[in-house]
Amino acid sequence: METVLVQINNQKAYKLLEDLADLNIIKVLKKSIQQEQKLSEKYAGKLPSHIADELQNYVTESRNEWNKRNI
Repeated sequence: METVLVQINNQKAYKLLEDLADLNIIKVLKKSIQQEQKLSEKYAGKLPSHIADELQNYVTESRNEWNKRNI
């Protein structure tokens, strides 16, 4: 037996898998429901802290310059 991971892109595909399971051709091991993850949670800790600090300082400076401009 071989286990494979399958991504379901259409509800009809899941129905086909259920039908195959009913025929004992395959076994559906787990139906997972993925929750949308916030970008802040997804990328938390991905940058080294010193680079994150430099980026935050750059953004802060850019905002300050933008607010000081005369139009």
